[in-house]
Amino acid sequence: MILNVEHLSHGFGDRAIFQDVSFRLLKGEHIGLVGANGEGKSTFMNIITGKLKPDEGKVEWNSRVRVGYLDQHAVLEKGMTIEDVLKSAFSYLFEMEEEINSIYDRMATASEYEMTAMLEEVGTLQDLLTSHDFYLIDSKVEQVARALGLLELGLDHDVEELSGGQRTKVLMAKLLLEKPEILLLDEPTNYLDAEHIAWLKRYLQEYENAFILISHDIPFINDVVNLIYHMENGQLSRYTGNYNDFQKVYEVRKAQLEAAYKRQQQEISELKDFVARNKARVATRNMAMSRQKKLDNMEIIELAREKPKPEFQFREARTPGKILFSTENLVIGYDTPLSREISLSMERGEKVAIVGTNGIGKSTLLKSLLGLIRPLSGTVTLGDYLELGYFEQEMPPSDRTCIEELWQEFPGFTQFEVRSALAKCGLTTQHIESRVRVLSGGEQAKVRLCKLINRDTNFLILDEPTNHLDQDAKDELKRALQEYRGSVLLVCHESMFYEDIVSQVWNLEKYSTLAV
Repeated sequence: MILNVEHLSHGFGDRAIFQDVSFRLLKGEHIGLVGANGEGKSTFMNIITGKLKPDEGKVEWNSRVRVGYLDQHAVLEKGMTIEDVLKSAFSYLFEMEEEINSIYDRMATASEYEMTAMLEEVGTLQDLLTSHDFYLIDSKVEQVARALGLLELGLDHDVEELSGGQRTKVLMAKLLLEKPEILLLDEPTNYLDAEHIAWLKRYLQEYENAFILISHDIPFINDVVNLIYHMENGQLSRYTGNYNDFQKVYEVRKAQLEAAYKRQQQEISELKDFVARNKARVATRNMAMSRQKKLDNMEIIELAREKPKPEFQFREARTPGKILFSTENLVIGYDTPLSREISLSMERGEKVAIVGTNGIGKSTLLKSLLGLIRPLSGTVTLGDYLELGYFEQEMPPSDRTCIEELWQEFPGFTQFEVRSALAKCGLTTQHIESRVRVLSGGEQAKVRLCKLINRDTNFLILDEPTNHLDQDAKDELKRALQEYRGSVLLVCHESMFYEDIVSQVWNLEKYSTLAV
C-alpha cells in the first residue's frame, strides 16, 4: 500500500468538509478524484501532502515512495528563471555536490585517518551522483523543456512574466524531472492548450506508477483513469472504471436509494398512523407498542441533500454600434512583441473564440483591446455604445465575504437581492457568508460570474471562464452564452464548450512571433 487514510474529518468554521473518510492508494492505480465545486477535493490534496492538518484521522504514506504534487497555487519566486525552477527538481543532488566540495575543503587540515574516511564518503556520494545522472541534468532539462514547448521561450525567461499556461507547463516539467513514484495532479489541464493536453494525456496513459488526478475535464479523465473516487456530502465513494462508468453506477445507486427512501417513508407513515389510532385502546395497545418499537429501531434512510444548481442569465444593455472594435497594425506584448501586426474587427452580434498555444498572447490581446495594457504599436478603436463585461482569467482572492464583495459592486442592492443573486449562481448560505479566499476555485469563479451577470452588457469578453467550474456550472454557462443576444469574445481551451456557442474561431498562432 502506498497511501492509507483512516477516519479523516475536517472542516472550516461550522462547515464540515469531510466526515470519517477513509481512502487507500495502491500501486498502479490511476485515480480520478471528482465532485462538485466546494466538496473539498483540493483540501483533501492539501491534507495528504501535509500542507494542512486534519481535525481528526491519520494519513500514512509508505516511507519508501517519493511524491510529486502539481499544485496550481505554488508560488514561483520573482527573479527565478525557467531553468532555475527546472533544476530545482534536482536540489538534493546539488546538495550532495556541495557536501563533496565541503569535504574537499576539510581535507586540507585532515589527519591521515580522517582523510581515508573522507575519501570513502566522497566516493559514495560521487557514485550516487553518477547513478542519478547528475552530469546529464542539462540535457534532461532541455529534453523535458522541449517536450512542453518551453525551449522556444528561452530557459532564461523570468517565471513571473509567464502566462497561466506557461506557468503550468513549468510546474509540470519540474514534476516530471523529479520522477516521483506518485503523481498528485490538481486541475493540470486548466491553462494548457490542446496540443499539450494531448501530450499530458499520452504521458498519463503510459504512466506505470500511481496517480491521483483532480479535474473537471470529463473527456480527459475518461481517457486516463481506471478508478473514480467521488466526493459528495463529506463522504468519499469508490467506483471501478472511468468517469462514464462511475456516472452509470452512481445514477442507478441514486435511483435505488430514492426508491428505498419512498418505500420507507410510506411504511413510517402507516406505522405512525396505526400507533396513533390504536395506542389508547386496550385490545390493540400491545400491537401499537410493537409497531412503535419497530419505528424506534428503524434505521432511517437519508437522501443526500441536493446541491443548488447555478442559474446564469446575462442582462442585456442597449444595442451597440455595428462595429464593436477594430485593430490596425496592432502589436501586443510587454517589453518584447508577442505578435506581428494584427488587423482585425468584430461586428455586433458575432460570437468568436480565440485559440492558440500557451503564451502567444491571447490574454494580452484581450487586455490590449480593453485598454488595460498599452500596445507596443498600432491602434485599437472601440465602437459606440459598448457596455462591456470582462471575466479575467485569474484574480487574487478577496479577503471580503461574498456578500461584501457583491455589495461593493452593486451598493444599491438590498441584502435580500445580494443573497438571492449569489444563491442563483449555485452558492449556499455557508458559502455566501464565507470569505472569498477560503472558497474553492470553482466557487470563487461563481462569485465573479455573479458580478458579471448582474450588470447590463452588450459585449462579453471572457478569458478562460470554464477553469475550475464543475460540469453543472459549465453546462449552465454554455446555455446562458448561447441564449445571450449580445456579442461574445471568448478565450477557451475546451473545444467541447465553445463549439456550440461561437460562429468563428480566430487562431492567434498565425500572428505569433514565437516558433510554434
